[in-house]
Amino acid sequence: MQTMPKWADIVLIPLINLFLAFFISGLVILAIGEDPVAAVKLMVEGAVGSTYGWGFTLYYATNFIFTGLAVAVAFHAALFNIGGEGQAALGGLGVALVCLMIPWPHWTVALVAASVGAAAFGALWATIPAYLQAKRGSHIVITTIMFNFIAAALLNYVLVNLLRPAGTMDPASAKFPEATHLPTLSDILNSVGIPFAARTPANVTLIIALIACVAVYYLIWRTKLGYQIRAFGKSEPAARYAGISSVKIIMITMALSGGLAGMMAINNVMGEAERLILNSVEGAGFIGIAVALMGRSHPFGVLLASILFGFLYQGGAELALWTSIPRDLVVVIQALVILFTGALDGMVRAPVEKMFLMMRKGA
Repeated sequence: MQTMPKWADIVLIPLINLFLAFFISGLVILAIGEDPVAAVKLMVEGAVGSTYGWGFTLYYATNFIFTGLAVAVAFHAALFNIGGEGQAALGGLGVALVCLMIPWPHWTVALVAASVGAAAFGALWATIPAYLQAKRGSHIVITTIMFNFIAAALLNYVLVNLLRPAGTMDPASAKFPEATHLPTLSDILNSVGIPFAARTPANVTLIIALIACVAVYYLIWRTKLGYQIRAFGKSEPAARYAGISSVKIIMITMALSGGLAGMMAINNVMGEAERLILNSVEGAGFIGIAVALMGRSHPFGVLLASILFGFLYQGGAELALWTSIPRDLVVVIQALVILFTGALDGMVRAPVEKMFLMMRKGA
């Protein structure tokens, strides 16, 4: 029997967890001699108080949507994909090869091809640890972590020895041709009469991320494959008894997960940097784990959690710029959000379930 309404599980409990995380963060700010109310006000104004702040918040959120969806898809099959960092990095390599090797006539065509390239490279990188688990029994958590480091080393070699333009010392590829440059969110909104600040990195990739949310929802809850993924995640023995191949589900799920993580590169590599650089992922692969946890592995929840973490990133940058609060405080807040939405979720869930049970008996 369901002990509480579904909306409470999806909305109420994450909100309580979030409140507790911010409350403790406020105590930390107070302990270092700063005003937590003023800090929150500065974060809000810097992240969502202007179109300039929204431009950066939505740029970060776009990265987190892709990596959050990647982790969420794997979660539904009870697979813990911690390799989003490496898969997104290799997705960037796929974007760079597509943009540099082929003369594209227009950004729309280049975007489609780059999306395919990013997804293919990310999926390929994810299927290696998937195969090792499906066929060799190697744990997916261990192998995906290891493959993050392998991806970083591989990307470093390719940039330094193969893609770096002659005569330069910067470990980065050449600038992508102008025909591959994506329109910014400012370009799109200003063209339809909506004023939006220029010089922000948010771009058309945000629309692709929103489409990905809808596609993942349809896949997981409206297709036979999605049903098989969820059945496998609930009980692998029962799924095998029903004729669902564990090898097939592990391979397909991880390929989908890696492909989504790889597609993050169209935002930061193609849309923002317009070239491939080292460390372009900047931890977004790991933030995707927190996003998926907080969003309860639901695409809509992932979207909201991504905006929250985008707010934290941009708001934290404003704090570091205008106060003596260190930028690392954002990492503390992120850690607290992960702690309460993950490890300490039961601490909040139990009393909330008890409250709804008492309300039901009283009625």
